[in-house]
Amino acid sequence: MAEFALPANSKMTKGQSHSAPASAKNVKTFQIYRWSPDDDANPRVDVFNIDLDACGPMVLDALIKIKSEQDSSLTFRRSCREGICGSCSMNIDGTNTLACLKSIDEVKGDVKIFPLPHMPVVKDLVPDLSNAYRQLTSIEPWLKSDKVAPKGEERRQSPEEREKLDGLWECVLCFSCSTACPSYWWNSDEYLGPAVLLQAYRWVADSRDDHTSERLDALDDSFALYRCHTIMNCAKTCPKGLNPGKAIASIKSELASR
Repeated sequence: MAEFALPANSKMTKGQSHSAPASAKNVKTFQIYRWSPDDDANPRVDVFNIDLDACGPMVLDALIKIKSEQDSSLTFRRSCREGICGSCSMNIDGTNTLACLKSIDEVKGDVKIFPLPHMPVVKDLVPDLSNAYRQLTSIEPWLKSDKVAPKGEERRQSPEEREKLDGLWECVLCFSCSTACPSYWWNSDEYLGPAVLLQAYRWVADSRDDHTSERLDALDDSFALYRCHTIMNCAKTCPKGLNPGKAIASIKSELASR
């Protein structure tokens, strides 16, 4: 299992155990990371036994059931429940993914749930994404055009131009890829990471954007871009099936061909 950001000088302690109803016949055990910086000296793992016959099919359904019925203090992010918002990203069964897209049946044995690795923990399964969003803001992820859009019309692209954005626009910024990347673990203060670099290439590749050269100049940095060593954990873990490593390679190719 991946390493997680723990409080200084702390050790994982044994947590509480919560039983399923005595009448339950289809029980699944969930081991969940718990830590509140305001109340706990050390993190712990709590155990929750869930009646799957009274639960939805996804890990997020189980988390909502646990919070509603067993422990209201359990803290996690969630919103759309459809794999669109990216809010419920966490480490499940050793892999970074979205809880709303992870089927309980996919996990053999106990379901082990931790926050995204190598990120400061706000509480329980909620990581502090402040640095990641600061880095996202730095690449200016919006259309920058010097041309006035046709009045009452959209900025048009050919089908071929639009096709270049496939595999880029689908990113939901869950940061599963960045938190699976060893280069980002070691250099997150300067390396932008796969999620942000994929977003950066989405605008470099957009035919409607007039600031491609400016964007590439900003990315041409030994740490911001070139800390990527094509380990490809990013593509392996992406819950949307995207390939940030390919986007990073495309940025490098654009810079080399100028």
